[in-house]
Amino acid sequence: MLALTSPVRTPFHRVPAGAKLLGLAGFTFGVALIDAPALMLPPLALVAVLYAICGARFAASGLRALKPLWIFVAVILVWHALTDDLARGAMLAARILATVALANLVTMTTRLEDLIAVVDTLLRPLERLGLRPGLIGFAIALVLRFTPVLLDKGRALAEAWRARSPRRAGWRVVIPLTLVTLDDAEHVAEALKARGGVPARSRND
Repeated sequence: MLALTSPVRTPFHRVPAGAKLLGLAGFTFGVALIDAPALMLPPLALVAVLYAICGARFAASGLRALKPLWIFVAVILVWHALTDDLARGAMLAARILATVALANLVTMTTRLEDLIAVVDTLLRPLERLGLRPGLIGFAIALVLRFTPVLLDKGRALAEAWRARSPRRAGWRVVIPLTLVTLDDAEHVAEALKARGGVPARSRND
């Protein structure tokens, strides 16, 4: 649901990573305080305007990255409809959609190195407590790097299933995707081990 940095240049590429993360944090906090579905319309409209500013190609790419999110939104709406609380379900779904969409815009307009540098700077004071900011930054980098990869592999498995069966793939691709994920994790671990482990910069030597 989070895409890597987009090659399509936008005005937001020039905004410092720290400012974008601060804006995302403030937006998320503000959205969390909203308790009425109708009040979620302005935040959703704001996110839509930000994508529109970036242009049609960027917006289309961003929407493709958000496709898996609609499954969670649908589950939330159906569940709350069954429990006779659709209004709350709509509010929660709108919160998730707005915050994830904005987070996706931030990752698409920010270099991974810049994001990690901001996280490293923010967590640096916690080194006195034994926390290792570099390792956390490295873990975030891995998550951001491999989330789109795994989503692509999930789509490939679903397409392969549809080519062989008229039925929808659904849960049937969960086990193959899990195996693929574990296999990729093992390869990443072996690659890190072959290179001496976590990069020196991330070890905060």
